[in-house]
Amino acid sequence: MHLPITFGLLGLLTAAVLLLRLCWWRLPRWVRRSLIVLAAAMVMMRIASDGLQWSTVSTRLNALLSWGAVGGYEILLARFSLMRPQWLTSLSAIVLLAPLIGSALMLPLTRVFDWSHADISSIGGSYIVEKSPWDTDAAGNTGVDLIVFYSPRFAPFLRHLRERASFSSAECRTEDASVKADLTARTLHFHCPPRVEGKPALDVVLPLR
Repeated sequence: MHLPITFGLLGLLTAAVLLLRLCWWRLPRWVRRSLIVLAAAMVMMRIASDGLQWSTVSTRLNALLSWGAVGGYEILLARFSLMRPQWLTSLSAIVLLAPLIGSALMLPLTRVFDWSHADISSIGGSYIVEKSPWDTDAAGNTGVDLIVFYSPRFAPFLRHLRERASFSSAECRTEDASVKADLTARTLHFHCPPRVEGKPALDVVLPLR
């Protein structure tokens, strides 16, 4: 999961922003203004991406944008902590840093260190599926997410999240998990073969939104 190196890089980023905070008022006004505008733009881009569920087809580019949003968020907090009374704004900024270590944000950040090619394939029409393996801990709790996207023909570098299903390796053979799209009935059939012979397969049918 690359969590140790991700936490390490996040610590370095935070240290760099703290250094920036110390010399903030020594920077030219246009530099300070540009940093605020760029930081706000990166944060808003991430919020819009999550809210509208649009992303790029490049997993690493998505991760880099997530890192940019984290850096922008920390810069905004650093500027906020310089407002008066500083004891209150600084304490508030420290509290507002806590969400950065949540799994919902940390997991996308780890993908910048994943050099394996994303397993993406077409399932018909403008729909694609990405098989995204996951590993939650060192005890071997692994599985796979099957994520279905709509990729418009006029912008094949973009994708819109439509549906997803998650399977655990303890329940079925996640390496053989698949999804089929019925474009006429507007349904998605997620299938994961049984790990033990005689056990039922895991099947999930969801509407194609």
